[in-house]
Amino acid sequence: MNLEYSINYSALNTYENQASSALWQFLIIPENNDTQELISDEFTNSLNIPVERSINGYDFETYRIRPLGSFDEIEFIANFKLIKKVENIFEKVSQLYSEHEYENLRSLEFRANNDVFLRLTDLTTLHQKVDFDFEENISLFENLQNLNSWIKDEFTFKTNVTDIDTDLSHILEIKQGVCQDFTHLFIAIAKQFGIPARYVSGYLHQGNGYFGDSQMHAWVECCLPDSGWIGFDPTNNLLAAENHIKVAHGKDYSDCPPLKGIVFSSGKNETEYTVQVSAQQQQQQ
Repeated sequence: MNLEYSINYSALNTYENQASSALWQFLIIPENNDTQELISDEFTNSLNIPVERSINGYDFETYRIRPLGSFDEIEFIANFKLIKKVENIFEKVSQLYSEHEYENLRSLEFRANNDVFLRLTDLTTLHQKVDFDFEENISLFENLQNLNSWIKDEFTFKTNVTDIDTDLSHILEIKQGVCQDFTHLFIAIAKQFGIPARYVSGYLHQGNGYFGDSQMHAWVECCLPDSGWIGFDPTNNLLAAENHIKVAHGKDYSDCPPLKGIVFSSGKNETEYTVQVSAQQQQQQ
């Protein structure tokens, strides 16, 4: 069974004083991969500025917008349609303890092949010990499932208590945050144990009552020697599957923000986001 997804994204930017120029890059296009197929994408703006496409450093496609005249308001609208494959993650994952898997995890070849996602960053560095330990008598996958559960049990989803630069020490102190905070914490703990981990940005089908950001969701992908890259969503204690639509990945949030750019304007500015994700079972042909 497959799911047909429709995603409607809009962002309205308003400026107290006219902006003279700007440059934006949007990283919001669903990825084509083994579990999802992008059928169509459309991106427009209220000023009818031509849209450029480019590829970022991790080989993900972006939209680029460069207004040539002044403006005090601009709205961006994107519409995506894709097919998401429904699969049983447990069928592709090695769930049994294997001493060989631990040996592979620590091998020079495995570490060299995944070096980028073993490096710590400012957002994924722990400055104190946490109350979670890996057990070497169970599988790597079970350890990561336990980590997923531990974060969900120990921390409370709460908006407006952190920002994109919040240090993990503060998250551990207040035990609150949003999806990007829990993702950074998961990555930091996994890397400390030597498991390659990367930050994933994408969309979440929240119709089932899951927690997630109103604009974009974040989760983790870990590389296991016997299973490859597997997604974990610590915000909801889920495996990333048919409800998760991947856009991009990187070492942390700073590698894959949905929007970045520069605007030349004085005074206040505001941005309002709306993201709607809907799904239905694919009709058989």
